Amino acid sequence: MGAEKEAESSVDEDSKQQSLKRSRPLSYNMTVTNSSVAQSLDDSFLFPVEEIVQYPLPGYVAPTSITFSPDDSFVTYLFSPDCTLNKKVFAFDITTGKQELIFCPPDGGLDECNISPEEKLRRERLRERGLGVTRYEWVKSSTKRKAIMVPLPAGIYIQDFLGSTPELKLSSKPSSPIMDPHLSPDGTMLAFVNDGDLHVMNLSYNEMRQLTVGANRNILHGIAEYIAEEEMDRKNGYWWSPDSKYIAFTQVDTSKIPAFRIMHQGKSSVGSDAQEDHAYSFAGTSNAIVRLGVVSVAGGSITWMDLLCGETAEEEYLARVCWMHENILIAQVLNRLHTKLKILRFDIKTGERKVLLVEEQDSWVNLHDCFTPLDKSISKYSGGFIWSSEKTGFRHLYLHDGHGTCLGPITEGDWMVEQIAGVNEATGLVYFTGTLDGPLQSHLYCTKLTTAGNAPLEPPIRLTHGKGKHVVVLDHRMRSFIDIHDSLDSPPRVLLCSLKDGSAILPVYEQTLAIPRIERLHLEPPEIVEIQAGDGTLLYGALYKPSETIFGPPPYKTMIIVYGGPSVQLVFDSWINTVDMRAQYLRSRGILVWKLDNRGTSRRGLKFEASLKYNIGHIDADDQVIGAKWLLRQGLSRAGEIGLYGWSYGGFLSVMSLARFPDIFRCAISGAPVTSWDGYDTFYTEKYMGLPSRDPEVYEKSSVMHHIDKMTGKLLLVHGMIDENVHFRHTARLVNALISAGKTYELLIFPDERHMPRQHRDRIYMEERIWEFIQRNL
Repeated sequence: MGAEKEAESSVDEDSKQQSLKRSRPLSYNMTVTNSSVAQSLDDSFLFPVEEIVQYPLPGYVAPTSITFSPDDSFVTYLFSPDCTLNKKVFAFDITTGKQELIFCPPDGGLDECNISPEEKLRRERLRERGLGVTRYEWVKSSTKRKAIMVPLPAGIYIQDFLGSTPELKLSSKPSSPIMDPHLSPDGTMLAFVNDGDLHVMNLSYNEMRQLTVGANRNILHGIAEYIAEEEMDRKNGYWWSPDSKYIAFTQVDTSKIPAFRIMHQGKSSVGSDAQEDHAYSFAGTSNAIVRLGVVSVAGGSITWMDLLCGETAEEEYLARVCWMHENILIAQVLNRLHTKLKILRFDIKTGERKVLLVEEQDSWVNLHDCFTPLDKSISKYSGGFIWSSEKTGFRHLYLHDGHGTCLGPITEGDWMVEQIAGVNEATGLVYFTGTLDGPLQSHLYCTKLTTAGNAPLEPPIRLTHGKGKHVVVLDHRMRSFIDIHDSLDSPPRVLLCSLKDGSAILPVYEQTLAIPRIERLHLEPPEIVEIQAGDGTLLYGALYKPSETIFGPPPYKTMIIVYGGPSVQLVFDSWINTVDMRAQYLRSRGILVWKLDNRGTSRRGLKFEASLKYNIGHIDADDQVIGAKWLLRQGLSRAGEIGLYGWSYGGFLSVMSLARFPDIFRCAISGAPVTSWDGYDTFYTEKYMGLPSRDPEVYEKSSVMHHIDKMTGKLLLVHGMIDENVHFRHTARLVNALISAGKTYELLIFPDERHMPRQHRDRIYMEERIWEFIQRNL
């Protein structure tokens, strides 16, 4: 399920003016005591509901998809000079400090109307809302040539830095789209999937070769299955070997999964385009069978690795695939219950395997991307690797030799490593991001590529400066890095920094707080507070207080914005919380907004997160009640005037909390909720709740329908009818239960939308209806 990124959209000035007229509430429930306050309220209406759906968010116009050129002389990125979602490729010359437009789509690039149905679904999995150019790759070359590959709906373009016109290397069409193209490591070939089979193209001679055959409705080659994309954060279905001579790829067989049909009820026609079938594995049912093969780019026979995921309990999921030096193939496989992960090493000539490492946990094993091979040609660790484990309760780095034996920890403590940013084996240093300075921040650190035996490890050195969130990209020579930095008080900025001490070399992109939209809307960062859970665990909350000048002192009517599920953190020191436009909109109308990361959310260690094991809808809701009671004790909220808003897992938690705690919560807005977990997918659900056949009581008590008899508050259900992630069936089942229990409810449905409304008019309509519901029921 993961973090739910809202659909990106934009609004023109005409629609803004029209919205200003209709954004005034039908009946404002605050008492206006004098003319100055009345004027202030009129000023607050300058925050129309359209601001919630307008993208990019204020301050989020900084470059994205940042990479270094192969020779580290340029930094390239996607950027929109006119601050829209339509991006182009720019290059920043590190020597001169000048920015230059490198690639502008000849036909305008990608929009929501010129892509295939397959690509639209991939965008759903990736939570991709960008337009124009959405990704690119550098063409690596033994010469000094500088060029990039850009995939667009029209086909694959190669843009030479010295050329004025991009070259269309390979055409694509919606009826037979080019999927997931990637360049070989040496830059001479392009791999892609077309009609379910894997192909390669020699870029020098424009020669094409099909490497797999036999794709059909149930069998695909080189494309990640739904579960991998949506839940495992594995977006790829094939991987180039380091020497560009082989490709490892998946064969996905969904023939054992009954098709789940979604009808497009809003369409005028009833033809084949009015329905779609999905291979969706519901909790307790069969998964796709995934094979891992290796094929030469010259063609020929396929060598299948000794792996068959989806048929044995020990190897249910193919979680990760990568190559080590000397064309050694590595795969990570996870069992059905998520308690055991194996790292397998394959001989690609025979397919034979060797188990390098086994990771086991009583709760579950979290997947990550920290497996990092070490080059035996320069490392004293003889072809070993770095691995990340939560064996101590917090994710830390460990050094392993070539046989998989653990040589000891590289990091330690009550904090977590998030990602390995780079390894300099020549100097014996590891660079990583983590939470050493607290779970509300993220910084780049450096430590030694060694273990200390029984002695304490030297503390890592922090290289990023300034509180908040730092996302980093290291150059190839390990001399400098790009730091994308933001905080509650500062929108994202991009700096080129020294990897020696973190000092700034020069700015790549900077912006100030003097952003007209921010000033016009009077946006203010939330206040971060600390409270305690029932067992004494520290919890973090965020407060968005209305202006006392306009609305007077507290208490206020309150809306709690919830997510609460695993792998997500809402409360942290980032600009994204300052420009939470829904929170700011409600604050501008006198509503106090509160967020709380309950036990079970991310970046606090495995023990904190694993509180949700067999407790979904219980320990998370209990903590939200603790947060609500804290607001009441502080005199910030009014008793009986607290509501909830959430989407996806948050939609589930909002309606579950409303049902379980009728004395605390007055109303709830539940967007795309999972209402009964037997209707959600295998990977996500069974990780936290076990198997339905083994733990039926866990599934029963976590179902919203099990608690609906106690509900007394007002409920608004919002759902897209073609949601292929959390099916509309969830809301329909809840509606049946509400009717049976004689409970009233309101329903807002979007016949042509999926998990989150994308169309601009639908999003505006949704936000207007949500605000009206809050006015009437809070």
